[in-house]
Amino acid sequence: MFPQNVFPKTAAINTSGHLVIGGCDAVELASAFGTPLYVFDEETLRAQCKSFIKEFQSRYSNSTVAYASKAYINPALAQIFQAEGMGLDVVSGGELAVAQSVNFPPHLVFFHGNNKTGEELEQALKWGIGRIVIDSFYELSLLETIASRAQKTQDVLLRVSPGIDPHTHTKTTTGILDSKFGFSIETGDAKKAVQCAINASYINLKGLHFHLGSPIFELEPYQTAIAVVLAFASQLREEGLELQEFSPGGGFAVAYTRDQMPPDISDYAETIVNTLIDECQRLGLDEPRLIVEPGRIITGPAGVALYRVGAVKDIPGIRRYVSVDGGMGDNIRPALYDATYEAVVANRMNEKPTETATIAGKYCESGDLLVKDVLLPPIGSEGTDIIAIPTSGAYCISMASNYNLNPRPPIILVRDGKARLIRRKETYEDQMLLDVM
Repeated sequence: MFPQNVFPKTAAINTSGHLVIGGCDAVELASAFGTPLYVFDEETLRAQCKSFIKEFQSRYSNSTVAYASKAYINPALAQIFQAEGMGLDVVSGGELAVAQSVNFPPHLVFFHGNNKTGEELEQALKWGIGRIVIDSFYELSLLETIASRAQKTQDVLLRVSPGIDPHTHTKTTTGILDSKFGFSIETGDAKKAVQCAINASYINLKGLHFHLGSPIFELEPYQTAIAVVLAFASQLREEGLELQEFSPGGGFAVAYTRDQMPPDISDYAETIVNTLIDECQRLGLDEPRLIVEPGRIITGPAGVALYRVGAVKDIPGIRRYVSVDGGMGDNIRPALYDATYEAVVANRMNEKPTETATIAGKYCESGDLLVKDVLLPPIGSEGTDIIAIPTSGAYCISMASNYNLNPRPPIILVRDGKARLIRRKETYEDQMLLDVM
């Protein structure tokens, strides 16, 4: 059965039994652009943006939805997010440069990161970025020095760590005490950071930010963390903290497999907004501007990765390996933190899946396995079958590498039966451009 819940909204099966995305035959796309190939469905991208803005602003009008660029950003996508009324959350000078390249409104850009460089901070200040989210005492001091030199006061948020476990993978958990991110409320560092920011001459403290991790399939961690951080803010009113802005970050989950059931966007909005309003009333706080930062939930469901099958290896009674022409170089998530995916054969969608196979990559690592033990139609090694892996629009290509000196794949945007190249495939010459002989 076709796992529609993990594919883009426009996914369908045509009369040839081929997977269709955005009105385009996936098999024809693979032939035209080559494989591996990443396909983004524009309709799904825009629908996710619209849904997030609607669900939050209908409940809390003073809301800003900022796309978390680390999930994946390039100029074409940045233009879509701008057109849909989104802000941007960036974590590097490179992501900031993408925003600058499309003249994204600077006041809607938030600069995160646990170790921003002086050059990145100068880049942000010179551009007139909306907010810098300060993550350390070092950054507090560095930003004060740079802003003083520029004779410019910078609006900031402080990233605090509420000490709440979001019950996700340890490598994607960020809001606990033992984390490289943020000022811990528990140790007293957060209070000290607030005092330092208030006393700084060129820093204007607008509010607080936290991020628990990702993906978060439960609603309770948001409730608990919001209560903890707002209670902390309430205690520091006499210290001069005016909570004008508040961000519970992102981390919103998506379905990677047919049996996963993450909360709806409306569920996240209802929980976050209700908890914020209730806690502000209980503590006597004015309701701040709310900033949320969805990433994977915007691009993840819109993306599908296409691969061509090559070698097939059978180990009787143990496993069948179906090797494809991509792997951990374009999607390291399974090797990095055991991420799970669905897979289908894009050119044989109407055939009954009868064999269990493991989709293996081409990279020289035993851990280069994209999908383990998935049920597929029988696959040969003629190089004609196309494997499609859905929910591939977040973190796959943003973490892509040139391991084994394989070029990174092209990316296309599809809509209404038309495909547009938004990132060409790398060449071997591209990879050697920076080498010096």
